Amino acid sequence: MPQWTLTLEDAGIRLDKYLAAPDRAGSRARAADALERGKVFVNDREASLGEAATRLTVGDIVRLWVDRPGSAKRRTTLGDDRDLPIVYEDDVLIVLNKPAGLLAVPLPPERRHDAPSLFEDLKSYLRGRGRRRPFVVHRIDRDTSGLVLFAKTAAAQATLKAQFKRHQPERVYQAVVYGHPSPLAGTWRDHLVWDPRSLIQKETHPRDARGKEAICHYRVIEKLAGAAVIEVKLVTGKRNQIRIQARLRGHTLVGEQRYVYGPEELRSITFPRQALHALRLAFRHPVDERDMRFEAPLPDDLLALIARLRRRPP
Repeated sequence: MPQWTLTLEDAGIRLDKYLAAPDRAGSRARAADALERGKVFVNDREASLGEAATRLTVGDIVRLWVDRPGSAKRRTTLGDDRDLPIVYEDDVLIVLNKPAGLLAVPLPPERRHDAPSLFEDLKSYLRGRGRRRPFVVHRIDRDTSGLVLFAKTAAAQATLKAQFKRHQPERVYQAVVYGHPSPLAGTWRDHLVWDPRSLIQKETHPRDARGKEAICHYRVIEKLAGAAVIEVKLVTGKRNQIRIQARLRGHTLVGEQRYVYGPEELRSITFPRQALHALRLAFRHPVDERDMRFEAPLPDDLLALIARLRRRPP
């Protein structure tokens, strides 16, 4: 991922103009396209097209994630089954290994801005095989990688969603967090409430009628320099649950941009997304009730991050 550090010579320049240089995006139009498609990061925070006029300062770090998954222009047809990251497929369900940077399902119309999604790719794939559309069972965040489950029929969707509502499926994630959680294993319990204005989870009092209990089990897999690799097993499945619960304990995910309450440690380790991966998924088949279990290895960017932290001085 190309990156540049602002010098005194470029201080005060607009972000889009800086990106338009021949050795960067190459033109103002290409810079705008990169911003619109989520390919530009300033100090490890994704920059939007609305920030094109932002004036850069000395020391700012600008990154251009040229091949960010999901940032390419939407395809009219998949053309090749390999474009869809299928882990398992049968007549009633399909399990996919979603890359980071790609929405699992489309955003609401007021926030969509033509952002591509795994759902839309899957819909194109199924239409080519005589089916109307997929049915959403659960989802993971745009910049979280890993396993996602869709149904091919409404009946299968209803059965699978009932399992998720009863917290029966096993959902295991791996994350890289700042610091070293103590004890090395335990349970996180919080009451959370979704804020529809800021689009984040917030901690609330157990007596708050709006609040929902969030529970997960964690264990430290490896201690690194200033960080740790942890495994998290969800009991409940609230939106952004792992991200907010880790932050509430002072162990913000490396690369986190939303659940941040101050400058603190977030500049010490550079990573362009939250370091979170949906590693394992297990559930009962909606038709014959046999046990289904899947695992998606850590993607290359997370493996590279962990390797870099292993080499870092303590």
